[in-house]
Amino acid sequence: MAAITAAIIKELREKTGVGMMDCKKALQENDGDMEQSIDWLREKGLAKAVKKSGRIAAEGLVGVYSDGTGAAVAEVNSETDFVPKNPDFQVMVSNVTKIALEKGGDKDAVNAETYPGGSVSVEEHIQEMVGSIGENMSLRRCSVLSVGEGVVASYIHNAAADGLGKIGVLVALESSGDAGKLAEFGKKIAMHIAAINPLAMTRDELDPEVVEKEKAIFTEQAIASGKPANIAEKMVEGRIRKFYEEVCLMAQDFVLVEEKITVENSIEQFGKEIGAPVKMTGYVRMALGEGIEKKEDDFADEVASMASGN
Repeated sequence: MAAITAAIIKELREKTGVGMMDCKKALQENDGDMEQSIDWLREKGLAKAVKKSGRIAAEGLVGVYSDGTGAAVAEVNSETDFVPKNPDFQVMVSNVTKIALEKGGDKDAVNAETYPGGSVSVEEHIQEMVGSIGENMSLRRCSVLSVGEGVVASYIHNAAADGLGKIGVLVALESSGDAGKLAEFGKKIAMHIAAINPLAMTRDELDPEVVEKEKAIFTEQAIASGKPANIAEKMVEGRIRKFYEEVCLMAQDFVLVEEKITVENSIEQFGKEIGAPVKMTGYVRMALGEGIEKKEDDFADEVASMASGN
């Protein structure tokens, strides 16, 4: 029998996109013959995952998982919005999110981890699901927050199942106060973040390029208004302050309370209510398909393609 080396397994994986273990088995079953191994994988329904790999996957689910002082959020994509309704897909996303917390949000480490209850990696398990479900899917990203003392609260918007939906938010609150009250308050902040989508927590965390771009726009508008230079400068300063209030979380009006109060002031007030200072140390907002350019197919072309068998 031909020697099954790591190099030939890697070559077969690159040609088919199938997981390492399946590639090794295919080569063993076919005495190391590359073409026969490819045919074997196709016959087993595994290599069809390759055909799907070029398709845009912008649907799927965002999962959140918290153990109290730490939490993870992960996005696993699919091609259509039918797959997120699949119980097996939901279980997979939940498991991947839990692994993300264990691995500190390292995507490569998550993909390499052995999938629960099996002998293949997370990445290989996802590829197996591609073959069985018939759609391209992948772990797109994951992130983790933690605190030494306090809670990392979480919220899922448009929930499809427990801890699964279209928008996932984590909020890290450091405090020695009651954990239950902290989690409840943190969830309210997370809901605000899901709805308003701030660009940063504070003005110091804003991308300087974003601020400079806004200043340039405001300056052009001020000059175009014909105001004197000193007046135009004050107009720009005022509009930049307003811009900070609109896009920085701490400066935004807290939408989940009746009184007009900023998120920052609300956190300070909440700390007084529970008798312990509360400090928000970070947040993560992950929206399904965010930043993915979705392909808009022409319906007539799609019908013609189906008719021709492509």
